[in-house]
Amino acid sequence: MKWVVVDDYDALSSEAARLLLGRLAGQPEAVLGLPTGRTPEGMYARVVKICGKSDPCFRRVTTFNLDEYVGIQASHPGSYFTYMKQHLFDHVDIDTRRIHIPDGLGTRWARKADSVEERLKRECADYEVSIAAAGSIDLTFLGMGQNGHIGFNEPGASFESRTRVIELSESTRHANAEHFADGNVPTRAITIGIATILESHSIVLMASGDRKAEAVARLATSELSTGFPASALSTHRDVTVILDRKAARLLT
Repeated sequence: MKWVVVDDYDALSSEAARLLLGRLAGQPEAVLGLPTGRTPEGMYARVVKICGKSDPCFRRVTTFNLDEYVGIQASHPGSYFTYMKQHLFDHVDIDTRRIHIPDGLGTRWARKADSVEERLKRECADYEVSIAAAGSIDLTFLGMGQNGHIGFNEPGASFESRTRVIELSESTRHANAEHFADGNVPTRAITIGIATILESHSIVLMASGDRKAEAVARLATSELSTGFPASALSTHRDVTVILDRKAARLLT
């Protein structure tokens, strides 16, 4: 792993945006794995400011989002489809046909499957097929939960896991409660698996703030454990970890 420690969240966001835009400048047809949550918001804001719809930054880019909640419409204000539109897709020149986000309702399989569970199973399998058809992911950006989750791969997830429906931990649901005004945070989500993440050619992990310091310190030990999903990244050949000083405070 390559470790990059910067002063604060603004600097972290700038460095992540620099890596993303640098990849697009050298590889205009890049396939990106994209995260949601608070940490990447600054990165997206900087990318939008530099690109906008007038510059051909994303015209030939293909994207795959890491996850989506199960049981809510894409139009729901708490969905990751809504998040991506608000923070990136509505502001750049991306071809909407190249955007991939899991459908947490499995809507398009309604006529081919008798149950919701079967529709979701088909959705997950098809997502893996779509990633493979794109030639795998060139660059994936990740955040990391306090419990070490990446994507929505919670502790206990197999390092061989693929796109699937998972149960969200209470800590993860609590961390995301601000996006659900009624307090009804979904209990399940679709997430790409750890094995899928590790097949990315390059990975950038971002962590910011005091609350992530213990997880960052554990990641630095490189001790593999399914109880700490982010530890799987230590097996990858090209991972950059970007930290602000608060997240890095327990590192030596």
